[in-house]
Amino acid sequence: MTYTDDHTADHMDYDDSLTDHYEVDIFQEPELPRLGVFGGTFDPPHVGHLILAQVALNALGLERVLFVPAAQPPHKQGQNVTAPLHRFAMLQRAIAGNPHFEISRVDMDRQGPHYTSDMLSILRAQHRGYDLFFLMGADSLSDLMTWRAPEWIIAQATLAVMRRPGASVNLDVLEARLPGVRERVVLVDAPLIEIAASALRQTIRNGHSIRYQVPDAVLEYITQQRLYS
Repeated sequence: MTYTDDHTADHMDYDDSLTDHYEVDIFQEPELPRLGVFGGTFDPPHVGHLILAQVALNALGLERVLFVPAAQPPHKQGQNVTAPLHRFAMLQRAIAGNPHFEISRVDMDRQGPHYTSDMLSILRAQHRGYDLFFLMGADSLSDLMTWRAPEWIIAQATLAVMRRPGASVNLDVLEARLPGVRERVVLVDAPLIEIAASALRQTIRNGHSIRYQVPDAVLEYITQQRLYS
């Protein structure tokens, strides 16, 4: 997953070997139910998003995963982002049938730009009695100090970090700059899925199919609405 300061999850890489494993120490019974938070533009939502959400749900013992589509990502201002109503409709179709996946409109129903720190504060207030786990990539953790209010982010949620190819995290360096972050990070062993939403959009523009890379219901919606063409 690649993040700037919003919570996008548009690029994930796949590696069959899965040799460099991260381990998650989650064997003790959690004191509070756990809620995953998965932010992104989801333009479009693809199978990589769904796989990583399910892996995190299993590995961390999450009760649910909230998908949080960003209406106005700060790092994409001025770029052509598909209308929120279409991205919301695609996401609805993508997660249909999984009772553990839900969509939050926390960013879509308020004015932007939308920052992770603000989003987590609102979700924490809405879901009292839950431990929040914010899903992110290892590369994003390395860039955490460039995000808005990183100290507030780690105060609101545990960072559930998915490994990324070529991305290494030096927690000693990060801890020196952001005291307390080490105790707020849990590493998740996840498959590396090379599907980028930007590449899917370009594939459609080139007149080719993205079948099997997005759920069938999402592909049907894209075709019906003539998105990305």
